[in-house]
Amino acid sequence: MKAAESILFSGGAPGAEAAFGANAERRGVEEVNFTFDGHRIERHRGVRVLNHEELLGGDVSLEYVARLLHRRYTDSPTIRRVLQTLWYQVNHGQEIYVIGAILDDGTVRGGTGWGAEFAKLCNKPLFVFDQEKNSWFSWSGEDWNKRTSANGPLISHVHFTGTGTRTLKANGQRAIDDLFSRSFGASS
Repeated sequence: MKAAESILFSGGAPGAEAAFGANAERRGVEEVNFTFDGHRIERHRGVRVLNHEELLGGDVSLEYVARLLHRRYTDSPTIRRVLQTLWYQVNHGQEIYVIGAILDDGTVRGGTGWGAEFAKLCNKPLFVFDQEKNSWFSWSGEDWNKRTSANGPLISHVHFTGTGTRTLKANGQRAIDDLFSRSFGASS
């Protein structure tokens, strides 16, 4: 696959999303970062500020998300908008890459968990690099399958999503760098 024909959909936030974006830029992959007015982002390449009406298009019941992820979300406007932008990221990507941690109940920690659950609901290829377990996992439709270091994921769709934790560790950064190297070759 050619980098110049690919598009990364992300959110531009500090941490994993910024690392996905920096890798995309180094390799000539187009970048679209969904955000909203007043949201602090680190990536300013390909910014797409969603207006009020567009945000409503990605709206989801916080009660539904809380039940699905077995946790509570405050009904703050910022949390709601973050979840709405995650809807856009996942909706536009044909495969989803997440940096975070898979919890014992099979969900992904934090707000990023909604992006992973939405990818599952949409039956999209989903890959999570668990920083605590130091390994990539792929969703089978039923369970998480650990991938060996020799069998790391490969970006295979021109429209892909990269999202994840704001607390990016060195192994998470390496996982993103290696994902782009496997998929597009060494950066220039």
